Amino acid sequence: MKHLYLLICLLFISVASAQDSVGSREIDGFQLYPNPVTHGKVYINTTANAPKNILIFDVLGTQVLQTTILGPELDLSDLDAGVYILRVFENNKVATRKLIVK
Repeated sequence: MKHLYLLICLLFISVASAQDSVGSREIDGFQLYPNPVTHGKVYINTTANAPKNILIFDVLGTQVLQTTILGPELDLSDLDAGVYILRVFENNKVATRKLIVK
């Protein structure tokens, strides 16, 4: 009976990890510049150049910005100087980067 529970547990873990790896693929050709941001604008380029959903979090994990961009330019002039986490979603792929605003 222990072998059956072990087998079921391993099967569950393998299925869960396979779903995570499919859902968290990196965006192809992702480029973020300039970083650090000095003039309030950052540019995000990808191979697909599709619409991008943007989430920005401060270092405490609080969401400070949520927007969608159609082109490469993202206006960050409303953000205070500091370190942030940027998450970009495009075509079921995601990229996460550290973003510094000066």
